[in-house]
Amino acid sequence: MTGNTEHNETINSDDNQEPGKHRRDKSIQRRRVLIGGTAVAAVGGLAVAGFASADTPSSESSTSAVEAEAGSSASTASGVCTLNAEVTEGPYSLDGALVREDIREDKEGVEVQYTFTVVDQANDCEPLADALVEIWHCDSLGEYSGFVGGNGHTEDDNGTFLRGGQMTDTNGQCSITSIWPGHYVSRAVHVHMRVHTEVTLTDDSYTGGEVIHTGQLFFDADINEEVQASSPYSDNTTKETALADDSIYDDGGASSGLLTLTALGSSVSDGYKATLTVGVNSA
Repeated sequence: MTGNTEHNETINSDDNQEPGKHRRDKSIQRRRVLIGGTAVAAVGGLAVAGFASADTPSSESSTSAVEAEAGSSASTASGVCTLNAEVTEGPYSLDGALVREDIREDKEGVEVQYTFTVVDQANDCEPLADALVEIWHCDSLGEYSGFVGGNGHTEDDNGTFLRGGQMTDTNGQCSITSIWPGHYVSRAVHVHMRVHTEVTLTDDSYTGGEVIHTGQLFFDADINEEVQASSPYSDNTTKETALADDSIYDDGGASSGLLTLTALGSSVSDGYKATLTVGVNSA
């Protein structure tokens, strides 16, 4: 996979995109559809996983219990679940992602261990197996592979760093290891996500299939402030947009892509676990 050298948009131009380029379609807004139930039912379902946290390792068991409750409610609530927000993939997507668990390559930064649980509203909110969950994001300096230079930094660009995906297992789960993203002008710190079905795996990538979900992931603002102040993120002197001011995130918690975070140690540099239940519709 190589970068698109003909792409003349820059990272700093996100706020000036033409309608639909890197913003929610206002005619769609969030596709947070509650199926067959009330708001109370939703609170007992996937929304349980929706609060961001900065749990220490000592509270990891309680975090796991909440996630287990969310997963149980999702699979037994007779079709009551919340679809995650459907938003634009943005101008920095590339086709043909590598299928791999660790997408860091040589990029330095705070480690993030993602675990995603994909559930399918079209199948009574059961876990969705054999789906490819793909993510991509910028490095600590705000540069995307395939588009390096858009945030004003010069570095090697192989078109693959901080891009890749994994197939979900029978429980609808997959894990991906990466780093905490950096920032760039006009957007809060975020990660892009696509969920594909019916892909054909190759030696290290995939072909075919259908994209059934396009979303973005977001981070707790207080923890992010600490991360961005640490090395190597502190080398990025471009202006950062706060989560509250982001043009995509709409303050909807997990259904808008807000990750649940669990600290891997006592210091920010030790990294985080990041979990999210992703509600999709394969129909």
